[in-house]
Amino acid sequence: MSFQDHQSENAQLDTQTQPQGLSKSPVTLPQAQQQEEPYRIFDSRQKAVIVLIVSTAATFSGFASNIYFPALPTIAHDLNVSVELVNLTVTSYLVFQGIAPSLWGPVSDVKGRRVAYLCTFVVFLGACVGLANTRNYATLVILRCLQSTGSASTIAIGSGVIGDITTRAERGGFMGIFQAGLLVPVAVGPVIGGAIAGSLGWRAIFWFLTIYSGVFLIFLILLLPETLRSLVANGGQTPSGGFARWPLYIYQKTTKTQWDPSSVNLELAVRKHIDIVGPFRILMQKSAAPIIFFLAVYYAVWQMSITVMSSLFKDRYGLTETEIGLTFIANGVGSMVGTLITGKILDKDYHRVKADFETRSAQVNQTTHRDPVNYTTDAKDDFPLEKARLRLVPVFSLLQCLSILLFGWTIHYATHVHIAVPIVSTFITGWTAVSMQSVIMTYLVDVYSEKSAAASASLNLARCMFAAGGTSFVMPMVNTIGVGPAFTVCIAVQCLSLVAVAVQWKFAGKWRREAEREKMRQREDEENNSG
Repeated sequence: MSFQDHQSENAQLDTQTQPQGLSKSPVTLPQAQQQEEPYRIFDSRQKAVIVLIVSTAATFSGFASNIYFPALPTIAHDLNVSVELVNLTVTSYLVFQGIAPSLWGPVSDVKGRRVAYLCTFVVFLGACVGLANTRNYATLVILRCLQSTGSASTIAIGSGVIGDITTRAERGGFMGIFQAGLLVPVAVGPVIGGAIAGSLGWRAIFWFLTIYSGVFLIFLILLLPETLRSLVANGGQTPSGGFARWPLYIYQKTTKTQWDPSSVNLELAVRKHIDIVGPFRILMQKSAAPIIFFLAVYYAVWQMSITVMSSLFKDRYGLTETEIGLTFIANGVGSMVGTLITGKILDKDYHRVKADFETRSAQVNQTTHRDPVNYTTDAKDDFPLEKARLRLVPVFSLLQCLSILLFGWTIHYATHVHIAVPIVSTFITGWTAVSMQSVIMTYLVDVYSEKSAAASASLNLARCMFAAGGTSFVMPMVNTIGVGPAFTVCIAVQCLSLVAVAVQWKFAGKWRREAEREKMRQREDEENNSG
């Protein structure tokens, strides 16, 4: 978190955490703190509009991926290639879904959210037009990679916007809504794709995406304000560029949040250079690597189960394209329900842990007679973020393992088990998989608030690379050892990855605080040298 963010986000903490024993001796705060501007000038109504826009933008990543699944067998037949080769288009999509945000995330952290959104949607729109006209397998693979380059980055950019406009205390709920928007296509995408492919042909799927993205891009340009702090501070600073200025000044005039740009000097965050390798560096940091590795494993197994659903349900239960699309509803509904509930739980957990921590810290402060002026900063540094955010991860992990086990072995004995059983298992898998993503993404945005898009890109890179590898060999593995044994192997890997969660829980807080203090020392050295 940047120094300016650190001060703004904790303005209320100064008064809330003041020890009661010292209330008779009020502390005179510096003038800058007394006139503290709001963390963001956007009121709740405006935040709702912004979250709605970025959540809708995030649907394109899911639509481009999931709307395609029911048509995989038909595409293989039309292009005269095997199902395994068509499944490789899913793999290639996932590879670029992982790589692309590593470019667009840092761009959005420097050049602005609106510029990044515009570029990604132009790429996506062009790829969809090309895919609607493709006639051979090679073109299909190349354009799916290009389509992924455009659509996948909406997640990283959207996470950056959420980080821009929210504080830690409210971020969990907003991230839950954002994740729900991201996962609507998981529920309805395959249904739409199956219906379109069954009635108009699979190429019509991409014409649908072309129209959808073109119309939405117009609304995004007209309604989404720039939120990047290095360009607009807390939203009260009007940038010089015309594209970044609109529609921010409308938000400034209509907000109900109290702010006074004439009396307060809005300080911009430090401008950064585009750091393409930033997400890779986050992946290598010990305070983030264990939990990212863990999520990547679980995400890969989830994607492996989704990828083989179409072929398995067609071969084992004889379903049509439209029927296959309907089987994906349970997975999508589970995903949406899980993330909405998890977002509320995240906020409640954060407030509960924060209240307990403030009570204990106040008692320690009274005992040790610590300087009240420095109290809030010290408390902030020692806050148990891992406890506040990651408490439910082992529970979700266990439930996902059980649901994957149920999915694999019920399809393995498809002649003896009704199709409703594996479909219900996909509901549980979607709910738990997405809940873990919501928890861990919120945690990373908290830790890397000044590089929130890059942090999201690093998580996306790892999970997509793992998923790309998993989807490339899941069908051959199923054909070799069977559905049940194949997913039993996957569960064994998931159980082993729980070690990473234990490492994160035990050591990440210490590593994170050491890194934050080192940054503070470096900043102080730079200020002393410049002075």
